[in-house]
Amino acid sequence: MNIAYAFRRSVYYPYKGDPRGLPGRDVRARLFPMISDIGFDGVELGVDMVGGEDAVESRVLELRGELENYGIPCVSVRGGGGMTNPIAADYHRRMLEKTVDVAGWLGASVVNTTVTTPPRNPDEIGAFVGDPVSQGSSRMAKPGDFERTANVLSEIGDRAADQGIDVAIEVHQHSIADNSWSALHLLDLIDHPRVFANPDLGNIYWCYDIPEETTDEAIVALAPRSKYWHCKNLHRVYIPENKHSIFIRVPLPDGEIDYRFAISAMHDHGFDGYLAIEGATEGDQVTADRRSFEYVQQVLADIESES
Repeated sequence: MNIAYAFRRSVYYPYKGDPRGLPGRDVRARLFPMISDIGFDGVELGVDMVGGEDAVESRVLELRGELENYGIPCVSVRGGGGMTNPIAADYHRRMLEKTVDVAGWLGASVVNTTVTTPPRNPDEIGAFVGDPVSQGSSRMAKPGDFERTANVLSEIGDRAADQGIDVAIEVHQHSIADNSWSALHLLDLIDHPRVFANPDLGNIYWCYDIPEETTDEAIVALAPRSKYWHCKNLHRVYIPENKHSIFIRVPLPDGEIDYRFAISAMHDHGFDGYLAIEGATEGDQVTADRRSFEYVQQVLADIESES
């Protein structure tokens, strides 16, 4: 099991731009060595970080060389979106096709995608995490939503297979794949040897005010069908009078999701892909994410010593 860095905050002095963007080469020359020094085997990039639909192969190849020189190759590219909203479906499909192309240029082995849709009522309940309902969820989905999505992702699987790339569908809030059973149902409909799950337990945990399944149950169900894995941890604060929960991001060993259990389950099912640490979104991400990395290393060492 290798460890990748899905960094979610790329702010590093003196860069003050979009924290989810990609800073200039001068700042990357200081940030990337720090990532390498922690020990990550590679990084995940968003397709939007390299130009989105307008990404240019020559520039992407330059970035590939830069990452590989620092010993942190791009192992996954994320992009895409849901196919159930007619307004967004065509755009999401184009972005997913472009993501496959960019992954090929970067030499990444995995395209990570979600099937999330924009909230139909962004100012109403269920547009954010932690509510008793979730707009775009599997609870609200119709059979046709799964069928349309499966047809597109099967075709994307063919496109990815032509380049030796796997596709991982991230279990995600505001999507028809927001828990273990809906994700497995979608995978069964797709029925493609290159399409798998990304069992993001944090997304399951914060989808509703009260999680609809335990993260232990979810990881055991999804482990056999997984190829790539986002990991983040949370504290949940439930406010019963508001029927709402708020969530606080913390390093992997410090939250309420038992990652020793989860990593053991994935290991037991022979998972040999990348465990991708979704980095801190605020504060000193280098220090916080080093702590998460070292925790994963220790858990893996403990598992190996027990076997």
